[in-house]
Amino acid sequence: MSLMAALAGATRRLQFGMNALVLPYRDPLVLAKQCATIDWLSGGRLLTVFGVGNEQDPTWLATRRDPRIRGRQADEMLAIMNRLFEEDVVSFEGAFYQYTGVSISPKPVRRPLPLWIGGDSAAAIHRTARFGNGWLGGFTAPEVAGHVVKQIKSEAQQAQRPMDPDHFGVTIGFRFGRPGDEAIARFTAAMGLRGRSLPGFSSAIAAGDAEDIVALIERYASVGVSKFVALPLAADDADFIAQTRRLAAEVIPAAQAMGPYPGIPAI
Repeated sequence: MSLMAALAGATRRLQFGMNALVLPYRDPLVLAKQCATIDWLSGGRLLTVFGVGNEQDPTWLATRRDPRIRGRQADEMLAIMNRLFEEDVVSFEGAFYQYTGVSISPKPVRRPLPLWIGGDSAAAIHRTARFGNGWLGGFTAPEVAGHVVKQIKSEAQQAQRPMDPDHFGVTIGFRFGRPGDEAIARFTAAMGLRGRSLPGFSSAIAAGDAEDIVALIERYASVGVSKFVALPLAADDADFIAQTRRLAAEVIPAAQAMGPYPGIPAI
């Protein structure tokens, strides 16, 4: 959240956000205040993405938190935060959080505040339909992402909370280079060390030239995904910048030419 505040002060037109903040590591009242204030200070440019984290993440053990209750805890947090963004005074009595007469000020500029949910489990789908207004998958395979999009739309419709068709996104990795480049192997190994050995992980990575990266975007667009967080898989800092510049110059124009969907890939 400190980085989000810094980005708000360092930019004037750029929308910015996280990917994705693990809710149970935070306090809902403090987090809601942070999000609302940063959105207000930036003139409505904050994009929030929340998730429940991975059970194998060593942070749970290091901070003595119980990952088994993280889903129910996150649901309470989202319910509280949504109310704080809209209501002047909030009281809440839950299993994890209890508040009496709390409020935040200023309120976010955008009402509702863009609140996207991560994850592709049944619980994540239900959580998005109940509390969110967008979905951002991690390194989710295209066929899995398509299933999630359909399920969220169906559950949101049943809950009378229809989702904007442009509010479905995924995170992809890209590299201008070869599939066997060391940068890709190092990134994959790092994800494994963080407990993020995800099924279909390789399906969310494109390596090659601009056409290969655009082809991956097209696969997602065909199943209803319209937003992309494109992560450069780079050898070092200089390569990170070079990869990002090539994405901006070669891939984003091709994605824009595809029509209103997908939107401009987010970096």
